[in-house]
Amino acid sequence: MGMLSTHIYSGHSEDDAGKAKAVLTIYPKSSQIFSGESVTLKCNILRGEVTDWEYIWRKDDVDTINRNHEYEISEVKISDNGDYRCLGKHIDNGTHSMWSDAVRLTVTDKPQAVLSVSPQWLNPGDSVTLSCGVKESSTGWRFFWYRTVPYTAGLLSLSDRSYSVEPLSGNGTSEDSYTLIPAGPRHTGGYVCRAGRGGPVYDTLYSEPNFLCVSDPQPSVSLKIRPNRTQHFTSTSLSLSCEEKRNSTGWRLKRYREKAVESECVSNWGSRAGSTCTIRYTYTGDSGVYWCESGSGEYSNAVNITVDVGNLILESPPYPITEGESMTLSCTNRYQETNPNPKVYFYKDGVLIRNETTGEMTIPAVSKSDEGFYKCKSNEGESPESWVTVRGVTPGPSTSVLVGVVVGLVVAGVLLAILLVLLCRYKKAGAPEDQPGPPTGPRIYPGPGS
Repeated sequence: MGMLSTHIYSGHSEDDAGKAKAVLTIYPKSSQIFSGESVTLKCNILRGEVTDWEYIWRKDDVDTINRNHEYEISEVKISDNGDYRCLGKHIDNGTHSMWSDAVRLTVTDKPQAVLSVSPQWLNPGDSVTLSCGVKESSTGWRFFWYRTVPYTAGLLSLSDRSYSVEPLSGNGTSEDSYTLIPAGPRHTGGYVCRAGRGGPVYDTLYSEPNFLCVSDPQPSVSLKIRPNRTQHFTSTSLSLSCEEKRNSTGWRLKRYREKAVESECVSNWGSRAGSTCTIRYTYTGDSGVYWCESGSGEYSNAVNITVDVGNLILESPPYPITEGESMTLSCTNRYQETNPNPKVYFYKDGVLIRNETTGEMTIPAVSKSDEGFYKCKSNEGESPESWVTVRGVTPGPSTSVLVGVVVGLVVAGVLLAILLVLLCRYKKAGAPEDQPGPPTGPRIYPGPGS
């Protein structure tokens, strides 16, 4: 996309001969004008009133039919690019002003908003920020935020995409960011944004969708994948099932792809048998984020599935793992029998971390620092990347009770020890009734001379 430039060379209102000079100004006074926006060119002659003059406009030295003080283009197009000038002809005496300096109008294609989500994968209670921008540097935008949903009658639907959008905020925001606090599993899904400015409002194109996943430590609906991994080869079979826990009712399998949010297991991407959806012949278009929703509005954890045409895939945990647990990553060859034990290189966030001849690597006890993107390489090729989520250890109710009991026992033990020490000292000193006292019989006093 190009830029709109408006170069205005304002001269004096009169030349040396005393002839009035026209001054041309473009509105809005923006560094960029986009296709479809409304543009107004105004010709001001600093002598007399506006109504004293008839106005002549030229674009690229060709006269236009407009004779008014203002020249409005309601929906500017790329073909409106050019150099514009104007002059005035006095209605009473027919004298002409000087031509204005040329103003260049450059119109760019309609811009598209750009949405970023940070972080994309998070735990319940965390905050997540959606950020929206316009690719071309420009100002004066108001931002509007939407969640994508399967096509729904009555909701705004985008003509080039097979989903509807529902607004997060009715009037938009002047800030280019929108924060969800606290985020919960119900926020799992796709999001888009757009920007608008001016009056009437001129809107950008909608952004490409961005996905947000909020995991649930104890989901009421569980998504099971077979084979149990996030990466799969093309032309293989893949099954997904939503297995209910507790008292949730019904379920829907959803998947999110680049330009579609699809609900249920339908014939164009799988076949349903009971609670299982089977994709019998995978292709790259099956890549996407899959999750389950119960009829009572509960969510499973989402799984980002990648279907790849290459020779290598990385087998990694499809669900979040907890700090302290063991994690094994395996590099699988599409044609494993031809090269059963190649040397494999494992990468985390693009950095080589290990090489193995067994085709797999194990981290005995993962920590939060092990969270990130992993992939593997060998002489057979390179796998796609997969994200591994590591959850911190959160004390549960049973742990809290146990800690309370232990603390109570320790305190009781300390108090008992103090009491025993005090009792021992007390016995050693002796009680008053244990001390020798005066005789209890009659007293005998010595007589004289004794």
